[in-house]
Amino acid sequence: MMHYGLYTLFYKEVLRFFKVLLQTLLAPIVTALLYLVVFGQALAGRAAAFPGVGYVEFLIPGLIMMSVIQNAFANSSSSLIQSKVAGNLVFILLAPLSHFEFFAAFVAAAVLRGVLVGAGVYLATLPFVDLPLSHPDWLIAFAVVGAGVPAVLGVIAGVWAVKFDQLAGFQNFIVVPLSFLSGVFYSIQALPEFWRALSHLNPFFYAVDGFRYGFFGVGDTDPLLSLGILGAFLLLLSALTLLMLRTGYRLRD
Repeated sequence: MMHYGLYTLFYKEVLRFFKVLLQTLLAPIVTALLYLVVFGQALAGRAAAFPGVGYVEFLIPGLIMMSVIQNAFANSSSSLIQSKVAGNLVFILLAPLSHFEFFAAFVAAAVLRGVLVGAGVYLATLPFVDLPLSHPDWLIAFAVVGAGVPAVLGVIAGVWAVKFDQLAGFQNFIVVPLSFLSGVFYSIQALPEFWRALSHLNPFFYAVDGFRYGFFGVGDTDPLLSLGILGAFLLLLSALTLLMLRTGYRLRD
């Protein structure tokens, strides 16, 4: 009974995105397939990838993780801003929920959506290429932690924003550029030294690279280091989010 409220809010958030599966699950899968067709055909045989790994094979894990990142962020952020604008967020705030339960429910639902979209993209790409699964344990770890970071970012953005255009700005100027510049379409080893070093400041790079390691057993960075950096970033963002929720920042105004 202690966590009944957490489960109820989580269940409500899951039902919310399941009610519009065409938008929340099917559309991202189709978008990823379009990227695969365009970039896979345009750059196959030209772009540098890992030794023994073709470009299409190299591209698919990146597209999966990019879909996970963008949809995990979209789920938590859109739910909060819609509740704010519609005025029904007050009913959640009045419920006997701790700030941690509030946080955990939104993040868990966003992670679930991100992972489901990623699994859907993976299944949809199976007819194109048969990917190896060198390290399924690393694959699962990076899928969950890699979805957790944008899910928490989505809560931060949803709490901070008071209008839809502010949330769109957060997504378009922070989340989308970071996800596109995370090595989805290229190996950072092909970049000049300056841009290669800059890429290591992008937390989503470690999610993409570590996830790709789960398939091929090779990456641009040691997977343990990548998971450590990604986990540290997740903990830092979570601490900031819990502080915002505990103080009622832009929620109780």
